Amino acid sequence: MTTDTQPTWGGNSEPMKAEYGKLMMWFFLVSDALTFSGFLVAYGLSRFRFVDSWPMAEDVFTHFPGITGDQPLLYVALMTFILIMSSVTMVLAVSAGHERKQSRVAWWMVATIIGGALFLGSQAWEWYHFIVGDKGAVELRDGSIMKIADDRTGEVMSLSQLIHGMEDGHAANHLDVFTTEDVRHAIEANEHIVLQNPGREHVSLDRSATLKVMAQAEVIQGANMSHNEYGEKQFANFFFFITGFHGFHVFSGVVFNFIVFYNTLLGTYEKRKSYIMVEKVGLYWHFVDLVWVFVFTFFYLV
Repeated sequence: MTTDTQPTWGGNSEPMKAEYGKLMMWFFLVSDALTFSGFLVAYGLSRFRFVDSWPMAEDVFTHFPGITGDQPLLYVALMTFILIMSSVTMVLAVSAGHERKQSRVAWWMVATIIGGALFLGSQAWEWYHFIVGDKGAVELRDGSIMKIADDRTGEVMSLSQLIHGMEDGHAANHLDVFTTEDVRHAIEANEHIVLQNPGREHVSLDRSATLKVMAQAEVIQGANMSHNEYGEKQFANFFFFITGFHGFHVFSGVVFNFIVFYNTLLGTYEKRKSYIMVEKVGLYWHFVDLVWVFVFTFFYLV
């Protein structure tokens, strides 16, 4: 009886039958998962530090194309559904690759690319409306953000409603620029207007406190790295960084998917007699989708 004394991990062997490219992809995905985890942990710590001024996502992401009025998180839910469905089409592409059905791989890759492109377009649309702004707000001398509200109903008003009496403030606020003096005079002229905290509790100042702080307040419209009409400015910083970083991953995935699709049309994988590249790119795409589920949960829902 002879015994093979060659070490399993000594090279020139394939432990657990792990293909080299797939193994390297898993190493990359694990390290990338740690990066995203760090970002989400930092987001959570900042949120609990500024809990009183941290805006609620359902009060921020309210736009839906073609529908007037507030539609809290509806468009974000649609984006999530599109990305998840693109993961399903990628599974079907990988399955077709295992069966070496070239045309089916190509068609499912096209569907995956379309899903990724739709998600990127939707994310750009969300960024645009976030940057331009929704209802507007005022920034107090200490840097805190307050929304304009009706003390009878507690409903937040847009600057358009306050000054022009317009019911739907979305489109109007995108077109008009309101000065601090205009807003101050409109608040003074309406005895039912007060300032309200944008956080979860929606605490309102009384009328006298509202008039006092408005004397040195400044009107804010939209969000950027310095000012944020929705509340704590760190919310905007995390929004741009986390969703932007994920968007870069989606864009990279769309590029990889197109390369795989193109090579499929060329018959590259048929010549190699293996569609393993589809599976490796599929791992990356599933990772991108899974990360978005966590971003959606922690950033938009919790």
